[in-house]
Amino acid sequence: MKVSREQVALNRERIVETAARLFREKGYDGIGVADLMKSAGLTHGGFYGHFASKEDLLAEATAHALKKSVERWEGYLAEGREAAMEKITDGYLTIKHRDHPEKGCSVTALGADIARLGGKARHAIAEGAVGQMAVLEQLMTGDDAAERRKQAIATYAAMVGAIVLSRAVDDEALSVEILEAVKQSLTA
Repeated sequence: MKVSREQVALNRERIVETAARLFREKGYDGIGVADLMKSAGLTHGGFYGHFASKEDLLAEATAHALKKSVERWEGYLAEGREAAMEKITDGYLTIKHRDHPEKGCSVTALGADIARLGGKARHAIAEGAVGQMAVLEQLMTGDDAAERRKQAIATYAAMVGAIVLSRAVDDEALSVEILEAVKQSLTA
């Protein structure tokens, strides 16, 4: 029985959504194609009808997740600089984000994995990060575009670093302190 084009598109979307969540939760090496397809409710054999490799899926899933994040951040811009910055930092620099990488930023969850992979996945991270930094750049107060860009890069790096470090330390109080210190420094 032949599957309709619409069903093929829905299946691909389901695979990408599932992969975006599972890769962030388990890491690139923490989930195999068979388990990923099973989680998507599809057979392992159908994978290669959609993707050439697991890395290709990672690239698409990462791009998808980061695109959704950029769109959410762009939606905050209409609320003004301070409100947008507060919403971004309040959503990003949280214990919930720290404890649930499967629902959070692909850069913090997969950055180290993707740095070791090929060009497609690295390009997806780069495009997503550039998109997020572009939103942040609109929120910066520098005198010119170059200064606002530097501020946006530093802000983004501080946010990513805070989540990564807060996940890595074994001291809950220190973990929370890291998140709060970075949040306060960015919204001051």
